[in-house]
Parts: sequence; C-alpha cells; structure tokens
Amino acid sequence: MADIIKTDDIQIAERPKRRPEWIKVRAPSGETYEMVRGLMRGKQLHTVCEEAMCPNIGECWGSGTATFLMLGDVCTRSCRFCDIATGRPAPLDWQEPNRVAESVRSMNLRHVVITSVNRDERKDGGAPIFAMVIERIRQVQPGCSIEVLIPDFKGRPEALKIVMDAQPEILNHNVETVPRLFRQVQPQDHYEWAEATLRNAKAMDPLVLTKSGIMVGLGETFDEVVTVMEDLAQWGVNILTIGQYLQPSKKHMPIDRYYTPDEFEEFKRIGLELGFKWIESGPLVRSSYHAEQQVRQLSQLNHFRLREQG
Repeated sequence: MADIIKTDDIQIAERPKRRPEWIKVRAPSGETYEMVRGLMRGKQLHTVCEEAMCPNIGECWGSGTATFLMLGDVCTRSCRFCDIATGRPAPLDWQEPNRVAESVRSMNLRHVVITSVNRDERKDGGAPIFAMVIERIRQVQPGCSIEVLIPDFKGRPEALKIVMDAQPEILNHNVETVPRLFRQVQPQDHYEWAEATLRNAKAMDPLVLTKSGIMVGLGETFDEVVTVMEDLAQWGVNILTIGQYLQPSKKHMPIDRYYTPDEFEEFKRIGLELGFKWIESGPLVRSSYHAEQQVRQLSQLNHFRLREQG
C-alpha cells in the first residue's frame, strides 16, 4: 500500500507502488448485469461503461442502469486518459436514437445518461443526434429524466443550442483536469471551450441543471483542483463529480498518485461551501455515478423541476 503522510489532519498518499485497498472493486456479475449486457449487444449499442472501462460497471449494470455511448465508438480526439478508440469515425447512424430509446423503455428506466465520442469532423459535432434521442425517449418512456454528457462542440453556441432546445434535465460536460495539464492530458481540448459550454448552457436554459467532473491523480495539486472547483461554481455549475484517475493501459497517462478517502471528503466539504447543490467525491466516482439519485433528490428539494412530459 502507498505510504501515508498527514498535512493539516488530511491524509495524503504519496506516489504508490501498487493500488491501495480503497481502489479495489469486484468483477461484474449477476443476472441483471447479464440482462443489460445482452440488451446492449442485441440492439448494437455502445456504453461508456465498457468503452471507458468504468470501475463501477458491475454496480450500475447490476442495478439495471447504464450510460449510453452515441455517435459511434471511434473518437476524433486522442485524450491520454481515455480508452475509447481514436480515428476516423463512420458516418452518423440516424437510427441510433430509436435503438437507445427502445432500450430505455425495455429497461423501464426512470433516469438515463446519454454521452458520446467527439465528432470534430462535423460543424455541429453530432448535436442533432442528442436532440433526437432526447425527443424519442420522451415519446416512448414518459417520466424518464434525461442527462446528456456532451462534448464541448469546440465552444460553438449554435451546436450547443440544438441540444439545449430539446430540454434535457441535466447538461453535463466534464472539465476533466486543471488548466495547466490540459495540453498534456487532452491535447485537442481547451479550458475555454469547457467554460463556454457550461456558461452558455445555463444562459440558454436557466431551468437546466449543469454538471461537470474532475479526475485527480494526473499530476495536479490539491490547490489546483480547488481553483477549478471555484471556477465551476462561478460558471453556475450545480453538480460536481470528483474521482481518482485509473490508468487504462501502459500507453495512457501514468498515475501520479492516489488520493486518499480523507482528501475526497475534503473536496466535498469545500465544494458544498462553494455552493454546489450536489457533490459526488470518492476514489471510484465517475461522471454518471448515482446520477438517478442526484436528479430525484434535487427535484424533491425544489432545486429544480422535472420537465413536463407528455
């Protein structure tokens, strides 16, 4: 296990030689897990759960939830933390929204998360597919709240507006890391594009809940993470997720260090003081972790209202 040092009563882990106990997860299994897996295969769908090797796939699929990955499974960007393939993607599949919506209905979901690869070869970034799947889910599964985890569309407001006009309950765009590491971690992205996406989303639809996420363990400092949290709060972001980066393979960014549970608790404390309405902060937290609980509880607390659906 990593050596532990203490600073101001917060445990901090130095760069470890092996994965600490608090990072270990059980292998996915179970009847519901196999049902979801079979459903994805049958409808020729992709999930970020598999493509990005999410450590929570067993927990989420075991409870009958999944994050759908749209616009294909090949990304036009080459982020050094991500295990999704990079290259020239196939043309958009305009029937994909129908298949996703039918899967949502088959699973009888109350909340669904839709994300995608980047499609930088298109000026609209594939935004019309997001709008189509939102509209189709509303038709076949009334009452299901919808969260979209979108690319930055290179900061283009016209592409973002296509998504916002469809009125998702939650608009998510992950900032991922601190500005100093952007070029190293995600070389085709810009911090300013993330800011434009999150600020403009709230301006276009004041009723939407905005959300973002940060990975830690890539070489940033604790204080740099807090500065990004302050930026996100200033941009009007309501929900924040913070989790430990885990290296998918030796060709990806190495892990600089593992943060301890104490540090994640401190991030949560600071975030709540900054005014975020919900914070998920923990070693295995990912963007979609406990997503349904977020939307239901925030609705019950009158922090926002679910869309009226037909």
